[in-house]
Parts: sequence; C-alpha cells; structure tokens
Amino acid sequence: MSAPPYFRPVDESRVSMVRDAAAVARVLDADPVGSAMVAARVAEHGINPAAIGGELWTRGRPEDSLCFSGPNLMPLRGDPSDLAAFADKAAAAPRRCSSLVGYADRVLPMWRRLETGWGPAREVRDNQPLLALSGPPVCALDPLVRRVRMAELDAYLVAAVEMFIGEVGVDPRIGDGGRGYRRRVAGLIAAGRAWARFEGPEVVFKAEVGAQSPAVGQIQGVWVRPDRRGHGLGSAGTAALAAAIVDGGRIASLYVNDYNTPARAAYARIGFAPVGTFATILLD
Repeated sequence: MSAPPYFRPVDESRVSMVRDAAAVARVLDADPVGSAMVAARVAEHGINPAAIGGELWTRGRPEDSLCFSGPNLMPLRGDPSDLAAFADKAAAAPRRCSSLVGYADRVLPMWRRLETGWGPAREVRDNQPLLALSGPPVCALDPLVRRVRMAELDAYLVAAVEMFIGEVGVDPRIGDGGRGYRRRVAGLIAAGRAWARFEGPEVVFKAEVGAQSPAVGQIQGVWVRPDRRGHGLGSAGTAALAAAIVDGGRIASLYVNDYNTPARAAYARIGFAPVGTFATILLD
C-alpha cells in the first residue's frame, strides 16, 4: 500500500532563499496581523538571514509561496505542494526551530509531514483564534497599568517566570539559571514594551508587546496574579495596553488557545474580533 499523499517525496530543491525585499514587503503588507512576527523582524533588519536570525524561503515568487525558518518555522504563503516542500527542506537539516506557528491550515499539514522525522511535539495547540482590534477598546481601561521601569526588572521578572511556566509548561530558567530569559525581559522593558500594574512592590497584572511591526503590536504574556483573578484586572489591563498600541497608530493583536474560555471572554469584552485561526506546535 502506498504512503499517504503528504508523505510522498516532494522536490524541495526548488526551495530557495528570497532575495527580493520588495516582494516580501508586499506579502507582509497584505496580511499585517497574520504576519506580524515576521514583519517585525523584517522592518528592523531587512531580509538578510544573519540580521533577521533566519531565512525566508520560496519556491518561485514570494507572492505565491513564502516561509520563515528561524527560531520559529512560520509558513506565510503556499499551496499544499509548497508546504510539503518547505517541510522537507526543514527536515533535511538539523532542527533549528523551537516551534511551528501560523495559520492552522498551513502549520498543521507541515507538522504532519515533519512529525515522522522529528518525533512527537511537546504540545500541539491546533485551534488558536487570532484576534485584532483597530479602534479604541469598548471596556474600561485600568489607569494603573503602565510601562515597566528598568529598576523594576526583578519584581517584573518574578511575574514573567510564573506566567511562562503556566503558559508554556517549562521553566525558562532551566539551562543557564535564567540569564537568557532575564536579558530577554530586560530588552522588552528597555524598549518600552512591558506593561504592568503594581500593588506595592508586586506585579498583579502584566502583558507585553512581543512583536511590533510598523502596522501591528502583538500582545503576549498576559498574566494576572492568581489571588487577583476574577476581578476584571485581565480585561482592564489588556485594554490599557491595547489602547496604547492603537493610539500609536497600530492594530492591537493577539492569539489565544480556544479552550481558554475566561481569556476569550475578556478579549471579547475589550472589543477584539477574530480574523483567523492560528496553530502552534511546541517542540522544546
């Protein structure tokens, strides 16, 4: 019996690195919310692989097929044959990505092909509504949510670590004692992209702008201290950050697990609307 169609070899030799920055820009501009993570890198560093920490692949024209391969593997354009070729190219070299992320109808077919060689994922999140807000929030804003100051790094880091463990299921301090994660969080604070509500010396709400492209601010790491949940801090705090993003001329966006009913209800109260469905395959 022959193998299922998505396991048949595909000629991945046609996959090449993109050299046309203008074509990449057209693809990213056509879907600013869905491509925000890649668009943020390209806006800051261009398309040079060494500068953006990854490669942009195509099988011809970026307008027809495009995939980012770096810390994340993110398919941006392509038909089933293109997605299969991208998966084969990724599988042909040692794995460099820690996750696959993007629209579910692109990520999941690639993962079905990659799983046979890479082994099982740590977690498959196959239904993540992608949400966007282009106007003012429709709920009240928390006036105490503000940008975090560098002097508050240690207090903020406590909350960030708790959020990371709860959301990802892995302690970010493993391996290097937390030095790398501390640098990452410090970078977000220095860039003005970490926001929190403090009560005394402690953080009770936090969120960050994880990716910031010219058109979109993508919110990540939303967290409320467990003993303060159920009191509206999450919706009011996220609304405050979303309002700042919109006031800055960008669309506020985020994606959320479909089973996280409280978070989805909170985002709906703010005014976020679905624009697509993402999937994330966590590998590390």
